[in-house]
Order: sequence, then C-alpha cells, then structure tokens
Amino acid sequence: MPNLLSRICAASAVIFVALPILASEAPLHEGWKLQSACTVSATGQSISTSAFQPQGWITATVPSTVLAAQVAAGVFKDPYYAMNLRSIPGTSYPIGTTFSNEPMPQDSPYRCGWWYRKVFHVASAQKGKTLWLYFGGINYSAEIWLNGKLVASRDQVAGAYRTYEFNVTDKLTAGADNVVAVETFAPTPLDLGINWVDWNPSPPDKDMGLWGPVSLRTSGPVSVRSPLATTHFTDASLHEADLTVYGELRNSTDKPIHGTAIATIGSIHVQQAVDLPPNQQTTVAFTPDKFSELRIHNPRIWWPWQMGPPNLQTLTISFRDNGQLSDQQSVQFGIREVTSELDDGHRLFRVNGKRILIRGGGWSQDMLLRQNPDRLRDQFQMVRDMRLNTIRLEGKLDTADFFRLADQKGVLVMLGWCCCDQWEHWNKWTPENMQVATASLRSQMLRLRSHPSLLVWLNGSDGPPPSNVESAYLNIEAETHWPNPTLSSASARPTSVSGQSGVKMSGPYDYVAPSYWLVDANRTTGRLIHSGGAWGFNTETSPGPAIPTISSIKKIIPADQLWPPNETWSYHYGGGGFKQLTAFNSAMNATYGPANTLQDYVRIAQTMSYNNERAMFEAYGRNKYRSTGVIQWMLNNAWPSMIWHLYDYYLDAGGGYYGTKKALEPVHVQYSYDDHSVYVVNSTYQPMPELDVTAKVFDTGLKQVASQHAQLTVAADASTRALSLPASAFAGDNAVHFVELLARNKQGTVISRNFYWVPSQLTTFDWGKGDYTHTPALTQANMQQLRSLHQAKLQARAARTASGVQVTLHNPSDTLAFQVAVAAQDNGGNDIDPTLWSDNYIEVMPGESRTLTATFVGHVPGRASISITGWNIPSVTVPLK
Repeated sequence: MPNLLSRICAASAVIFVALPILASEAPLHEGWKLQSACTVSATGQSISTSAFQPQGWITATVPSTVLAAQVAAGVFKDPYYAMNLRSIPGTSYPIGTTFSNEPMPQDSPYRCGWWYRKVFHVASAQKGKTLWLYFGGINYSAEIWLNGKLVASRDQVAGAYRTYEFNVTDKLTAGADNVVAVETFAPTPLDLGINWVDWNPSPPDKDMGLWGPVSLRTSGPVSVRSPLATTHFTDASLHEADLTVYGELRNSTDKPIHGTAIATIGSIHVQQAVDLPPNQQTTVAFTPDKFSELRIHNPRIWWPWQMGPPNLQTLTISFRDNGQLSDQQSVQFGIREVTSELDDGHRLFRVNGKRILIRGGGWSQDMLLRQNPDRLRDQFQMVRDMRLNTIRLEGKLDTADFFRLADQKGVLVMLGWCCCDQWEHWNKWTPENMQVATASLRSQMLRLRSHPSLLVWLNGSDGPPPSNVESAYLNIEAETHWPNPTLSSASARPTSVSGQSGVKMSGPYDYVAPSYWLVDANRTTGRLIHSGGAWGFNTETSPGPAIPTISSIKKIIPADQLWPPNETWSYHYGGGGFKQLTAFNSAMNATYGPANTLQDYVRIAQTMSYNNERAMFEAYGRNKYRSTGVIQWMLNNAWPSMIWHLYDYYLDAGGGYYGTKKALEPVHVQYSYDDHSVYVVNSTYQPMPELDVTAKVFDTGLKQVASQHAQLTVAADASTRALSLPASAFAGDNAVHFVELLARNKQGTVISRNFYWVPSQLTTFDWGKGDYTHTPALTQANMQQLRSLHQAKLQARAARTASGVQVTLHNPSDTLAFQVAVAAQDNGGNDIDPTLWSDNYIEVMPGESRTLTATFVGHVPGRASISITGWNIPSVTVPLK
C-alpha cells in the first residue's frame, strides 16, 4: 500500500469512534447489494451513483461478512454441516493450520475486493445539519464512495477493530436518495485481522466485509461522543463515591465555537463553558473537586451478579451552542470500582474493594460473525445458570448488545487482543502495523470504556508486546481514561514496562484426569511453567474435548458417518495440536473401557466431562485465595465442535455444563482427591453458620465402608475444611468407591449434595513431559468396574410447570442408578435447546426420590417428552402433557 502510514495519519482528523445511544442515528441495515469486484468493471465513482444498476448482485443485510451474506442468500450449503466448508471455493488451505497466517489461494474468489452498495433516503429536515457516516467494523480495508465522491481510500481505512466516522455533510443530498458503495478487501498475513487460531477452521473469506454496523448520524456543528463516568470510593464503607465524567466534543466547522457542555445523571446537572478550536476534538472533564454534586452519598452500586444487584445509571452529555442543542449522547453506566493487586505473586481482583475469585469461560462469536440477539440473550442466561461470573474475549470484541447484556446481567468481561498471527508477530511489524494497532486500541477504548462489566484489558494474549508497543498501548489507555486495570498479556512473562502480570497461561488444554488440578502443586519443567493446577490465576485452561450430545452430533455428522469417528468427526475437532482426541480417547479406554457404539462413547464422554469440569472448578474454589481466578477454555464454540465448550454450538448443555454448575453452587460441599478431605466452599458474601456435613464412602455394591460427620461455620467468601476420610476406605485392587456428601443448614435443609466415583489408585503424571497441551499420564486410573454395575430401574413422572417442566425420579431397586441424564425432546427425538435443568447427570440411591426442574429458555414447546438415560438403567421416554 503506498504511503499507508501518512494516509492514516491524515485521515485521523475525520475518524471517530462511537458509543451506543445517540440523539439522532439512522441504521443502514437492510437493502444492501453485494458483488465481487472481479465481476464488476465499473468504478466506485460510478457504482455509488443512482444511475448504476447492480444486476446479478445478491441482497444482504449489514452487519454481514461476504461469506455470511452468500450463505444467507443460498449460494452455498450450510458450511457448518459435515465438511461442507471445504467445498466452498478458496477453502484449500491445509486442515488444522491457522489460515490468517496463510495467503489467499490463487483461485480464491476472495482475493478480489467485494462491493457493498446501498441506496438510502435523507430527509429534507436534515438540511443544514452535520451528517456523519459511521462504520462499526470493516475487515480488513476498504474504499468508501458516496454519491460519486470518494469518502476514504483503502489507504485510510485499514484495521479490523477500528471504527470510523466521516463528516459527509458536503457529499449528501437532503430530501433525496443517496448511494453509498464500499469496496472491502480481506486481510493478508501481514495485517492485523481476525483470527480463529486453533479453535476451529477459518472461513475462506477471512471474515472480510462490513462485520460491524453502518449508520448515518446527525448533529449540530459540535458532536458529542464517548461519555464516561468513573468511580472512586472514598473508603471501604462505600457510602460515598466520587464520580468523574468525561466526553469527547468535536467542532466540525472551520470557526472556533464557545458553548456549554452539560453532564446529567438523574437529578444531577453540572455544566461548564468550553472553547472549541476549529475542526478539533476536545475532551471535556467534570471532576468532583470542581463539581461537588459528583460526590454521591449512599450510591446505588453496580455489582457482579453474585455479589449484589447490577444497578445501572444513565449519563447524558450534551453541548449547547448559543443556547441551541448541538448534540447529546447517553450511556448506561455503573457506580463501581475495579482494582487489582499482586497477592503472593498472583493477580487478585477486587470489585468495590471486595475480593472476587474469577471463574469464567472463553467466549467466541459465530465463525461467520453472524449476529442473533435471541441466541446472545440465551447464552447469558446459561452463563448465569452455570454460576460463572466472568467471560473472557480474546480478540472477538463483540457487539454493543453483548456488552449491554453483560452490564445488565452483572457478568464481568476480560478482553484484549488475540494471539498467534500478526497481532503478536511483533518482529514482523511495519510502521503501518503500529499505526493500525494503536488506532484500533483507541477505537475500542472509547467504544467500550463506559461499560461497568469490564474487568480488565489485556494488551497481549500468549505473550506481552515489546516495550515500545506496550508503552504506546498504555499511553492510549491513559489518554482515553480507561478506568479499569490492564495486564501486559494473559501469560506469566514479565515486561520491563509493567513488570509481573500475576497470571499464567500454561495449560492444560487437552485431557487430564480429575485429580490433576489438586496434585499439581506449582510444578515447573525447564524454563517454562507447564502447570495448570489450582493455584494463581489461569487465564485459559481446560480438561480438553467436550463431546456433544447425540442430538447435536446428528446435526453435523451425516447418518452414514456417525460411527466410528472418522475424517468428518476430526474436521470438527480443533487445529494445531488439537486435530486428534488421542489423549481423551486413550484415557477413556484405560479408565472406563473402550466404547463400542456411538451411544456408549457419548455416555462415557459426558461422564468424563462432568467429572473433569467439576474437579477443575472445585480445586480453584477449595484453594481460594491462593488461587485467584480460572478461565475455562472455552465457554462456547464459533461453530459445531467437539472440543472446548461448556455448552455446544446448538446451546445443548451436556455433562461439562452440569459439572460446572455443581462445582459453583453458592454453598458447596466437595471432596479432595489429593488427601481425601472434604471442604465447604462458601461463594456468597455472607457467613454460613452451623452447617452440618456428612460424608459416606461405599463400594460399588453400596456397602458402606466409612462415614464421617462434622459441624462448622464457614466465613463469607471462604473455603473451610470440614473433615477427612480415612485413606483405608479407598483400598482395593482396581476398585472404585462412591463418596456421597451432604451439607445441611441449621434448619436441617440440604443446601448442597455431591457424589463422586473415586479409583483406588489415582492417575500418575509424567511431569517431565508436560507441554502446553497437557501433562501426559504415566498410569491411568482404572474405573472399569463401573461398566459392570448391577442394573437399576427408575420410575419417572413428568409434568409441565409455568416456565418449564418438573420430573420426579424414584429408584425402587437395591442398586445405585449412576449418571442419570434427563433431556426434553421434541416429537422428532431432538433435544429442545436450550433447556436448563436444576441438576443433571445425577445419581439416585436405592429407595431415593429426586425431583428435577427445568426452564425452557426463550420458547415453550408444544408436544414434547422427557428422555431419561443412564449407565445402568433402561432408557425411557416419558410423555410431557
């Protein structure tokens, strides 16, 4: 690109970022036309006029990538089914490689630019106003035309995570139709684009196109953007909060303007005179030392949802010129303060002065960056249903709806740049990369800074940026008044600029046995730490594969390829070092015994996921605050996948989901693999007095071999040892023992129950051979005794409730019903997703009755049934009337 750096600098005078609620904004969403530039001979000057006829162009809505628009138009079959993605032209890169680091194939239709064109009307009433054309995300570069006039060249528009706002007053005609045409270009391997790393394949267009919203905005001569209110509590009582308000004002005229900036929060109104130079942007600040009204007494505080209500306020900043309203913008914000510190070398976060153990999952947008507000809402409900408190975004800086929901739901968000492509290939950076990176950061800081859900920004992912880049990032974060902590990266590598990060990113990402999280006590191998045990803050880690339910597998694997796993299956694994499930399958074969059918494989896989996710989150809970945070890699998937999720692409919740939900009970009783101890973890911020804990150990024939009882009080947000079980209770040659735990409150009500299957000999690990994927096993635990459990029979009743269903299970037999799973299904036998059960993958003791309830999220099905399956019970289906 010729002279890109100078062009970007020159363009900065007309480039803005924007935030959610504007006084006047018209979305340009529907009615776009899309076509490859290789099939269009006309120029942008011609295409952007009303005389041009877009014959043969497909219809699109924006936001939409090129491929997403083609799929929506029926040009290609569902790219998420089987291996259909490989049949789309341009998908010829080697399977499992990171496509962002590869050039476009010579025969790819996405080597060309692609034109987006739209005709839109501007009302006569807009005459005399200042008109702004806003782009919320263009991947990767573009040339923008309006009514035959060039708005911005490709040299000026570059960067997947930049936002743009152009003053187009002199190019639009009020009272008439206008035409905008945008030629977009895909990123090259040397660009700072959008990267799917090893999570899933990449689309052949590299997500090129208008992936963010486009709108026309109206203001007077001075526009208002990016309102922000920051909070500082004067003491630990939280009875007084000092607010500081910021806003960005831009004078779009060639004359100085003297006017009044006004900030409003509820009944609070503060104002100040502002002088704005011609064609300049100015930051206005309202501080509590100058405006005592901003010292709030007894404020309504925003909290993460488990700590308190996520109260939101509205901040409006307006500007008046000679008494006339020029512009105003409103945002919702929360009165809250996030801080972090190093505690024994580990990163510890506090919200409003209170410690919080971060327990979350890694988020992904849809692989084609398609947006679905209902699906987004459902996923936030599932996050809270699992009792997670945090979502991490690596790259994938999602939509305004995402952050609005995080604010409203009280879910914290970690976010920052992505790894594994030009974003972290700093030794290959050009001056243009540096300029795009800093401009992108400024865009995102100003776009996101007002959201109370934001916990921390990470300036790097797998490694910290070099000192010059980190310093540039920190300067922008200071200039934009980023109100939250920043970290140099998600890894443990220190920097000369900011020092220790206090976090680690050392795996595992592949299968490890449940005992790993507790028996790994800060081990190191060589010069790198390959240790994901439950200590410190692990920014991404996982027990590996997450096999979907049969219902979901049938949605992606053709009927004639369902068993055994084959090439189509492996295409839905991961990339890089995760193209095969070798560690997982080997552990299954050794620990539980080989699976001979699809049903057998999925059943064992769900049990493994339940056991492993529960163990990971329990270990971090037991060790708080020697452990300060853990992010499960991942929370969800960008496309239908068999690795790294807590719920699958179709929002079906399997074993890993319910193991997580069990581990994160507000008050939770749990067993420790390393020393047979039993702990109670209190995740509430109230003490739990006079708890009664019982622990029983049985052999697989349900002969009781040990029993312990304890009474204790657990402090707020604390983990307390209740008792220890004798090691002799677990003796035997390849024996499996069951551990049943109950915790009752002082009224005698069971507030937590838990059930474990424990091998007589735990898995042993080859610590010297650990790498970033996992620590391999020297010997695997043997629990094949579970395959020969005596058959049990369950009686079941199902009835509708106001929001879902209630199922009562009764075990009249004299043997345990093991890993009983319930699912709501439609008439075709497909799971109704999402359906959120109060508990699932449970055990029912002889003579015991269990009642499970479920909520149908976003829909109430008509005719349905309840499927009940388990390891040692006949599968039954109960009609739901």
